[in-house]
Amino acid sequence: MRTLAFLLLTAGFALAAGRPNVLMIAVDDLNHWVGHLERNPQTRTPNIDRLAAMGTTFTSAYCAVPACEPSRVALMGGRRPWTTGCYYNGDSWKRFQKPGEGLSAQFLKAGYRVAGAGKIYHSMGYHPEEWTEYIDASGMTLNGKGVSKYDGYLNRKTFPDLKDDDLLDWHAVDYCIERMMKEDEQPFFLACGLYKPHLPFVAPRKYYDDFPLKKVKLPPHRDDDLDDVPPAGVKMAKPQADHAKMVKNNQWKVAIQSYLATISYTDMNVGRLLDALEKSPHRDNTIVVLWSDHGWSLGEKKHWRKFALWEEPTRTVFIWSAPGVTKAGTKCDRPVDLMSVYPTLCSLASIEKPSHLEGQDITPLLRDPGATWEHPAITTHGRGNHAVRSGSHRYIRYANGDRELYDHRDDPYEWTNLAKNKESAKLIKEFDALLPEKEASESRKKSK
Repeated sequence: MRTLAFLLLTAGFALAAGRPNVLMIAVDDLNHWVGHLERNPQTRTPNIDRLAAMGTTFTSAYCAVPACEPSRVALMGGRRPWTTGCYYNGDSWKRFQKPGEGLSAQFLKAGYRVAGAGKIYHSMGYHPEEWTEYIDASGMTLNGKGVSKYDGYLNRKTFPDLKDDDLLDWHAVDYCIERMMKEDEQPFFLACGLYKPHLPFVAPRKYYDDFPLKKVKLPPHRDDDLDDVPPAGVKMAKPQADHAKMVKNNQWKVAIQSYLATISYTDMNVGRLLDALEKSPHRDNTIVVLWSDHGWSLGEKKHWRKFALWEEPTRTVFIWSAPGVTKAGTKCDRPVDLMSVYPTLCSLASIEKPSHLEGQDITPLLRDPGATWEHPAITTHGRGNHAVRSGSHRYIRYANGDRELYDHRDDPYEWTNLAKNKESAKLIKEFDALLPEKEASESRKKSK
C-alpha cells in the first residue's frame, strides 16, 4: 500500500510540473462598491482596481446564494443549493459535501501544495483531508479585542487604538505571503479568505479618513420602492428590522461610512497580496481569482445585509488574471455566477473536473470577453426562491408564486416591477424554463 501511495503521489507531482499556481482571494460580504464597477463613487479600492486592470473583471457576476455558508459550499463544492439542500446559514455545510469533493481536493490530488487561511468555508471550517495545511488561528482575534457584532453598524462605538494586525485578516495575508514567496518545484494553490467588510463594521480609524461623515451620501433609493414588490419580497426585505432602527437612530450614514472604511481595510490587504506576488518567483505563472461570496444591501428597498434576491445583495466582485489567457484591463458584461469558479480553475490548470459539478466553465469568456454566452446567472435563497439575471433583466420567482421582473437597461436600481405587465408574459415563461423542476427539501428552518 505504501508503494502504491508513493507512486500516486509521485505521479501527482509529475502531472503538476509546469502547471500554473493559483492564488484565490475570497472576500466576505463585499458588494459591488468597488471603483472599477462604478456603482458607488465614494468607495476607495485602488488595489482591487489594480487587480482588475491586470486581467478580466466581470461586471455582471452573481452569487449562488446570498448567505455565507450556502454560497461558499456551493462555490467550493460545485453543487447548487437545490441539489444539496444547503440553503441557509446554520445548515452545517459538511453534511452536504463529502471529503474529497471540494475544489482544493482536486488540486491536492493533482500534486499541488494546497494551503488555506481565513474564511474559505463558513466560520473557517474545512475538511482537513482536502488541504496540505491550513492556518492555525488560535490566539488571533477575528475583529479586534472587545469588538462586538453591531459596532459601527447599529451603534456608533469606535475603537481608536485598533491596529491593522489586531484583525485576523492581516495574519491570513501574512500566512499566504510566506507560502507564496517560497521557491518550490511543486505548484501551489493558495486560498486567502478575508472577513472584512463582514460585520462588525470596524476597522482601524485611519481607514475612515477618506469618508468624513458629513460628506457620506446615501445610496440611490426610493421611499415607495416596496409598493410594487409582492408580499414574499417584502417579507425578505424586513423593513421593520434594521432599516427602521437606522432611520430612527440617524444611523444610516454612520453604517455606510463604516462599511466604506472596512472595504478600504480589505483593499489594503489585497494590495499586500498583489505586492508580494509581484516580488515572488511565481509572478508570471500564477492565476489570481478574486470573488466576494455575495453582495450587501445598505438601505435599498429598506433592506439591509444579504438574504434577498435583488441586485444589491446578489451582485459580486469577480476578477481573473490568468497568464496567457486573460488580457489586461478587459471587462466582460456577460452574466455569470460563482458556480463557475470550480470548473474554470480546473480547466485553466488542466485538472480533471469531477462529474458532480453544476457550474459553467467561463474560460471562453476569459479568452474573449465578447464571446457568445447563452447561460444566465442564477441565485437561490431558500427552497423555491430564485433570481435569474440575463444580460438585460432580473427575474425573481418566489416559492409562493410571487414574481418580480426588472429591466436593467432602463432601471438599474430595480425600482419598477414589470412582472404584472402583459407584455412580460413571454419573457417570464422563458425565465421559468431555466429554473429547477425538482429541489431538495430544506433540512432546517431559516436562521436569523
